[in-house]
Amino acid sequence: MEGLFYAWQAVTSMPVLAAAVGGVLWGILGGALPGISPSIAMALLLPFTYNLPPLVAVVLLAAVYVGAEYGGSIPAILIRTPGTNSAAATVIDGYEMQRQGRGGEALGLSLVGGTIGGLFGLILLSTLTEPLASLALVFTPPAYFALGILGISIIGSLSEGALLKGLIAGVLGMMIATVGTDPISGVSRFTFGNPNLLEGIHFILIMLGIFAVAELMTQAGEERWTEGSRPDTTNARLKLPSLATLWRLRKAQGIGCVLGAVEGAIPGGGGSVAAFLSYNEARRWSKEPEKFGKGSEEGVIAPETANNVVSATAIVPTLSFGIPGSNSTAILLGGFLVHGLQPGPLLFTTNPDIVYGLFGGLFTANIMMFLLGIVILGPCIWLVQRPKPYLMAAIFGLVVSGVYSIDHSLFDLSIVLVAGIVGYVMRVLGFPHLPLILGLVLGYMIESNYRRALLITNGDHIVFLQDRVSLGLLICAALIIFFSALREVRRYRKPIVLPESQIQENKHDAASFPS
Repeated sequence: MEGLFYAWQAVTSMPVLAAAVGGVLWGILGGALPGISPSIAMALLLPFTYNLPPLVAVVLLAAVYVGAEYGGSIPAILIRTPGTNSAAATVIDGYEMQRQGRGGEALGLSLVGGTIGGLFGLILLSTLTEPLASLALVFTPPAYFALGILGISIIGSLSEGALLKGLIAGVLGMMIATVGTDPISGVSRFTFGNPNLLEGIHFILIMLGIFAVAELMTQAGEERWTEGSRPDTTNARLKLPSLATLWRLRKAQGIGCVLGAVEGAIPGGGGSVAAFLSYNEARRWSKEPEKFGKGSEEGVIAPETANNVVSATAIVPTLSFGIPGSNSTAILLGGFLVHGLQPGPLLFTTNPDIVYGLFGGLFTANIMMFLLGIVILGPCIWLVQRPKPYLMAAIFGLVVSGVYSIDHSLFDLSIVLVAGIVGYVMRVLGFPHLPLILGLVLGYMIESNYRRALLITNGDHIVFLQDRVSLGLLICAALIIFFSALREVRRYRKPIVLPESQIQENKHDAASFPS
């Protein structure tokens, strides 16, 4: 009952309500811009949450996540360009419906399916998070160290095709986390005599550089980037599905709910994986699989339901254990840490108003997503049609003003720009970003608990194997890395199979080559 009281307080609080509305609005607009992912939309607002109350700040960020997942479907359906990665599966049938003059129906299916998925995910979030967090109450410093190592090992599942690069990026993030004052002895480290580094390099600055600035640099390097999209969307009108239609599509929605719940709760799963799995399974179990790829309503509502379920269930491991499993939840974790809140089991006892207030805020955000989605289509179409230089300049201005508003420091701006250059180079070289963020966010937790465990045992490392929880988590981490490495080896050893046309062409070239 106490949790319901806190949730009701949040729902009826004007600041929280404003944060939910504003976050969803910004999320939909950000998601509708191709290339501006939910994590980037959240990162752009992160500096502005410094002076907000903790609950208002985390609700604002979570609401952006909710809104962006729906917003990504708008350009996916209208111009065949997914605004977010998780909307890529929606392109297949959504754009076909648009070509058939049914774009409004597709947008309505996306909106209603996303709302249903978001509310279903919220139910799972509110019922699963506290029981999972209670398991972590038995954790000791060795167990917390092992939990951090387990979080780092998730890099294996997040770096498919680039395990070594992912590990390098994770180590780089942990190295950045060691800059500043030693958490045990208080000695300054790697500051090079610069007082601006005594408090360390704030993860917000790295996140903004890695996500936002690097993305701007990447898009500026694309061919014909100065041209606007200017799609023919003048006749797009939102058309909500009837109850009879929703009942007919209940199987596809159920598949999206189940797979979204599973993939969201697994760190590294994410909305993209859930959306494509849901699309594939909806086609497998459909009575009309031949319609998929040709404008199937099931092909739109299944992935859109799934990725909106993920926007809630992905928060489960973040709140329960303090381990983000995606870019967006890493930004949300940053919002907690900015206000001195450490997600995990103690958060439910020390700050229950924040946890249950967040649940109430997410409920409001999902309802507002439905209401705003009905009226915001016109501005979204106008925004998608703007030339990229204007949009990129506005986003860069938002980054600079947000960073400067934190401490009025030009040094912070230089860190963001350097981080942006590093992020751009990482993209060019094929290094994933999330492992670096994981290493940065989990670095303090790993180091401080490692040092505490050794202080308790006078430097004896056997404590990490004697603690049963620590041993179990370390074994899980080792298995994840082992199977990820095995997958990489198999991937590189897999023979390349050329298509028959290419084989015949090679034979012809070989026969015509003079001996």
